[in-house]
Amino acid sequence: MTTPIEDYAVLGDRGTCALVSRGGSVDWLCLPRFDSPACFAALVGRPDNGRWLLAPVDEATSTRRYLGNTFVLETRHETKDGVVTVTDFMPDGDGRADLVRIIKGVSGTVRMQHDWVVRFDYGKVRPWVRRQPDVEGATVLSAIAGSDMLVLRGERLPRAFDGRHSDEFDVHEGEEIAFSATWFHSWREIPPALDYDARLESTVSRWEHWLSSYQHTGPYDAAVRRSLLVLRLLTHAETGGIVAAPTTSLPEDFGGTRNWDYRFCWLRDASLTLQSLLGCGFAAESELWRAWLLRAVAGDPQDMQIMYSVDGDRELPERELDHLDGYAGSVPVRIGNGAVHQRQTDVLGEVMNALDKARLAGVEEHGASWALQRVLVDELAEHWDQPDNGLWEIRGPLRHFTHSRVMVWVAFDRAITAVEQHGLPGSVDRWRKIRDKVRDEILEHGYNEAAGTFTQHYDTTEVDASLLVIPIVGFLPADDERVRGTIEAVERELLRDGLVLRYRTSAGVDGLPGDEHPFLACSFWLVSAYALSGRVDDAHALMRRLVSLVNDLGLLSEEYDPGDSRMVGNFPQAFSHLALVGAALTLQEAEQGATVAHSGHA
Repeated sequence: MTTPIEDYAVLGDRGTCALVSRGGSVDWLCLPRFDSPACFAALVGRPDNGRWLLAPVDEATSTRRYLGNTFVLETRHETKDGVVTVTDFMPDGDGRADLVRIIKGVSGTVRMQHDWVVRFDYGKVRPWVRRQPDVEGATVLSAIAGSDMLVLRGERLPRAFDGRHSDEFDVHEGEEIAFSATWFHSWREIPPALDYDARLESTVSRWEHWLSSYQHTGPYDAAVRRSLLVLRLLTHAETGGIVAAPTTSLPEDFGGTRNWDYRFCWLRDASLTLQSLLGCGFAAESELWRAWLLRAVAGDPQDMQIMYSVDGDRELPERELDHLDGYAGSVPVRIGNGAVHQRQTDVLGEVMNALDKARLAGVEEHGASWALQRVLVDELAEHWDQPDNGLWEIRGPLRHFTHSRVMVWVAFDRAITAVEQHGLPGSVDRWRKIRDKVRDEILEHGYNEAAGTFTQHYDTTEVDASLLVIPIVGFLPADDERVRGTIEAVERELLRDGLVLRYRTSAGVDGLPGDEHPFLACSFWLVSAYALSGRVDDAHALMRRLVSLVNDLGLLSEEYDPGDSRMVGNFPQAFSHLALVGAALTLQEAEQGATVAHSGHA
């Protein structure tokens, strides 16, 4: 049976993430980094492709929660004979790569199953597993293959059975049994054991301290808080790179081929993440991300990519893993992303918008950062009129996508603002002429006068949910009849059970087979569009619906299938969570009567 996506929790140490099911199986873990090969890959394969199971042998009712504002997970398993809790966490802030699992007997006696199946290289490589002493003389279970080594510690280690290590044992009331798995390079000594209580306490403290800077109150406060935590979880603590999701190939179409690797840093997604953090008072985060940006795009501005690895590497070759069955039979399972070399003209607009917000939040602009922005804007001035793949990474023909053009306008507009309002040097007269030319072109070719709506690209009458950002970024005021007509067209053509599709796949624009489900970020954009255009009641109604779709831990995937009430796509998805934050902020601004132009909360 395939575990529903919404039944997973995410753990993380801001270097990588693990997904653990409600039933107690860690089915996905890449070590030591988000984009490293997985050593537990059952999520997109079978249990034999690697997992770590700690669960009651007998049928159990399982409930779970995060401890406060953290990613320390406590799962309570209640059987006919007793109750246990399992506390799972990845220690934060120590530069190590550990996963700790602590079982506590609450009442009665519970028989537990322990399976430890390590398979390196995305479930393909079976390691050499043996018992050996660590540096302190304690016996550990080590799994080694090439440069990877994973060590399991615990007072009761599982035994080998037919290619896996398994055990059963009883946990009695008041008893505590702890295990930990630690990754390190195989040529190094086994790291020392952790002080579990101390690391648990410090991990909780670090998460709670970070959220103490939170500046937002409103009816969706709990969802906003958890979304901000997810965005921080997906930000690499050392490099500042923000990944789109910690998973690969969770399908947009169950059983189909729309399966992509999201464990990389899209400039667009990272820029939008930064805007959400800035909107809630987290200005310091912009400096770490800006430093990552400077390193990643350093060099010839013509070589700027739409995405990079966590550390800024440029090569992300896409390939298929034929040995994996795929989530719910959805193949191929892909690693790397072929969209890395696409032309997506909107990206610089997102970057410039985010850095504009940082300046407005009081983040000091230094010379190297602004010099880079100037060079990139000047480079955009040379090729802004070329067709591109659009923000949805269309793998069909290049088009003049209206959203891309709008974000080109944003790039020049924010550059002009930097000169006129912040006193920075730049070719403001040239930029102003291009900005006006772009605007005129959009209004002439991107708007369908007969239908009363903006269109997906210049050669179609189809609409696209990305058009909802037109009032959000300030291209046109929300009360403009062209904006209202576009909102109505999205409602008419892209709503599925009240949620918003990105576009109609049946139009064939993306060059891919199959269909997809409503895209959660687009639905949050509709909330913002409603709020900005004065439809506040409609905005709240949709926002309440969307917030109700989070799983029991407050997490969202990329898409949602309203017909079968299940999550779809990579998980947890930064785009969904940042859009939730943006919608909540925009709603609050609309209700307070704040200026909505240039709100930028996409």
